[in-house]
Amino acid sequence: MGEEYKAKVFKSGNSLALRLPKGLGLTEGAEMRLREEQGKFIFELADAPRRKIDISKFAGKAPWLKPLTPEDRIFEERELDWEGKLLNRDA
Repeated sequence: MGEEYKAKVFKSGNSLALRLPKGLGLTEGAEMRLREEQGKFIFELADAPRRKIDISKFAGKAPWLKPLTPEDRIFEERELDWEGKLLNRDA
């Protein structure tokens, strides 16, 4: 779980507003998505960038895996019976 912050609700015109701490790293004007789930409020950036997975540290985790050679990439084409059975031309 991440750090915990306190935020203050205040009146802004005829609405209520939530003042978020600067430590959250949000920028002024950022659009937020708010939803209520089982009595809890969840705030998310509306245009949050998709997270990317860093796989750079996976090398060496499976030393038995080797890159495919161009010869290994060649495969034999086969026709399929779309009712779930393989067509066997030799039978």
